[in-house]
Parts: sequence; C-alpha cells; structure tokens
Amino acid sequence: MKLNKKYLIYNLDGETMLIPTAEAPFHGLGQGNATVGVILNCLTKDTTKEEIIDALSAEFDGSRQEMAEDVSSVISKLRAIGAIDE
Repeated sequence: MKLNKKYLIYNLDGETMLIPTAEAPFHGLGQGNATVGVILNCLTKDTTKEEIIDALSAEFDGSRQEMAEDVSSVISKLRAIGAIDE
C-alpha cells in the first residue's frame, strides 16, 4: 500500500497535515500527531502494515499491539477518504 499521489504531507511544529490536491476525492485537511506523521512518511513508498509498525517501534516506546491498532485505525481512515493506493 502507498499514499495516493493526490495527497501531500506537510509537517509543521511536530504536527503532520495531510493535504488533498484538487484531484483528490476528499476536500478538507487531515491533521495528526507524531505517530500519524511516521505512518504517513512510511506510506510515501510502497509498504506493509508490519513495516509501519517496525518504524513506529523504532521511534516510540510502547506495545506492538497498541501500535498495530493505531496503524489499523489510521489506515482505515485514510482508505475512507481515498488516500491509500493498494
């Protein structure tokens, strides 16, 4: 899976924003914390859920189970707005 090219990632002061281009099916801004930033940065290239969890584990302390749940939640929301290419 990979982030759809119709969406841009913008980082500002520790917050990550997902900005749709004019061609995107979603019109609004997505805003997230550092965890979402890591997930989105992983999605700039073709990746798997496990690779994203590995990246989160390298960046943050916590259980892999909680990280897996966070990744699933974020990916589900991104799919809902058409931001994920399978």
